[in-house]
Amino acid sequence: MNYPSKLIENAVAEFKKLPGIGEKTALRLVLHLLKQDEHKVENFSETMVKLRKEIKECKTCFNLSDDEQCAICTNQLREKQTICVVENIRDIIAIESTGSFRGMYHVLGGVISPINGIGPEELNVSALIERVKQEGTQEVIMAISPTIEGDTTIFYISKMLNGLNINISTIARGVSFGGELEYTDELTLARSISARMPYQNILIK
Repeated sequence: MNYPSKLIENAVAEFKKLPGIGEKTALRLVLHLLKQDEHKVENFSETMVKLRKEIKECKTCFNLSDDEQCAICTNQLREKQTICVVENIRDIIAIESTGSFRGMYHVLGGVISPINGIGPEELNVSALIERVKQEGTQEVIMAISPTIEGDTTIFYISKMLNGLNINISTIARGVSFGGELEYTDELTLARSISARMPYQNILIK
């Protein structure tokens, strides 16, 4: 594509680096910004820079936060005895949007995938085990995408939690096997959380 300005071409190239943004969409975004007041564009830029510089990782659950601990971990109205284990921050957002869960979260940062060189050591598994031991957790909900890697991760964590006298459950299979949790519609996800089942029952099947 030929551009009338090198500045526009460079801006389009930067937007194209974002996931899901092609050249035409990138150009549309650049032209949109050019139509805005200079103050609005500066505010947009400053917001992005501040986000990158000041965003933190919650020291308890590994969610993103403005402070050392996220708003969920510091909320005294949440059910502290229940921890919902997820792969990433997007899964927390998806579950929270259903309004059906009032417990705590723990972000693994991915799933076990030997073919990609990702083992338990690369994930926040050990931190989860320590939380369960120290916080008097009664239930751990495995809200992990139903894939082969996801099931491998659930199995590994359940073995690590074995003997700690807690309930281990998984979200109901209203979420189709091989699907990504973050793309599941809110109603299905809410029902999956509510209809969770003991993990041992799945192993027996």
